[in-house]
Amino acid sequence: MIRVAAVGDIHLGPDSAGVLRPAFDTLRDSADLLLLAGDLTRHGTVEEGRVVAGEVAGLGLPVVAVLGNHDYQSDQEAEITEALEDAGVTVLEKAATVLDIRGVRVGIAGTKGFGGGFAGRSGGEFGEPEMKEFIRYTRRCADGLRSSLESLRDAECAVRIALTHYSPVPDTLAGEPLEIYPFLGSYLLAEAVDGAGADLVVHGHAHMGTEHGMTSEGVRVRNVAQPVIGRAFAVYHLPVPAAGERAASGAVTGAGARSA
Repeated sequence: MIRVAAVGDIHLGPDSAGVLRPAFDTLRDSADLLLLAGDLTRHGTVEEGRVVAGEVAGLGLPVVAVLGNHDYQSDQEAEITEALEDAGVTVLEKAATVLDIRGVRVGIAGTKGFGGGFAGRSGGEFGEPEMKEFIRYTRRCADGLRSSLESLRDAECAVRIALTHYSPVPDTLAGEPLEIYPFLGSYLLAEAVDGAGADLVVHGHAHMGTEHGMTSEGVRVRNVAQPVIGRAFAVYHLPVPAAGERAASGAVTGAGARSA
């Protein structure tokens, strides 16, 4: 089993230093890696980013993150990324990383993602330039996620995880007002996951949503926004497929995530 700890939407500010560190210090006993699913800061300032970096520096296990919409608010996302990377965090945007967890190759593909809505109730690349660019941006994020997952398949990772901020499915938005679903995620992210294959999708963003969901092809999706999981982090156990269990398409037979 690979033990995946994850949390998003921690929204740390200058007054938050040390708030999560005691819980994070227990991670080595319960998890093999920590995923941060965006909205790590309140207003996207580098000062807040340094607080986040301090909470996760030197934990003794890999930390992989994507940024969220809050982290872009002050146009300092590059500086926030630098602060996190200086603390040893791998920050992904339309990119992937491979970890060696007790001899198992674990791949994480990440993108912030964006909105647009879900099948039957989604925006399209039609009309005003602003609307076209809205959907094209989401498509670029989804295409980056797909190619990153495919690179992990080519790298023969036994376990592959998609890390986003926006949701790929409406399941994990249950509890949010229907009117804002188009601003909480996009079906294009799920299409990327199903097309390339993954064992788990982790996202945040939907504070009033639901933890558990699934793509149409059966990939488990988990909303780990801290207001949803109600604790410092959630832990999911991913079974390592036996040799030959992964189909040529990249789909996984019998793999999934379950709460620890």
